[in-house]
Amino acid sequence: MLWSDPADEPPEELRTTQAMLRRAGWLLAVAMVAVFLLL
Repeated sequence: MLWSDPADEPPEELRTTQAMLRRAGWLLAVAMVAVFLLL
């Protein structure tokens, strides 16, 4: 690994997209549980 290599972290937009997908996944899971409880 050279000192001139770029940092091994995803760009900001990818990190925000991943966070948004994670929140959407939780929201979807909670919504599915609520639907099953209502049925």
